[in-house]
Amino acid sequence: MRESQTISIAINADWKEVYESIWRPQDFQKWASGLSQSDLTPDDDRWKAEGPEGPITIRFTAHNVYGVMDHYVYTDDGTEVYVPMRVVQNDEGAEVQFTLFRLPGMSDAKFQEDAEWVARDFLALKKLVEK
Repeated sequence: MRESQTISIAINADWKEVYESIWRPQDFQKWASGLSQSDLTPDDDRWKAEGPEGPITIRFTAHNVYGVMDHYVYTDDGTEVYVPMRVVQNDEGAEVQFTLFRLPGMSDAKFQEDAEWVARDFLALKKLVEK
């Protein structure tokens, strides 16, 4: 099993409204800084983009009533990275959760850096959807 860390943020907005405002692949560019510098181009059931470390392909979970926003990122060398993500109800608000898995060979520093990156992106997401 891989080491993992779940990063979450509370958002003061209805969870269904949060999900509906961010589930579309093209909406990720509004808050996910790893995708904001690149065009997210549809390619059949996947999307192509330029990630921080080179070209990537992403397969997103289809729209659903459960708030699931899982996606798979495929790097240029063929590595598949599973990215579980959820929007869940938190009383009158929402909790957005992202599980970061430590990849084989990833240093402690890189794992921490990636967790901090997700946390920064979540602050941008909160600012985008909280009114």
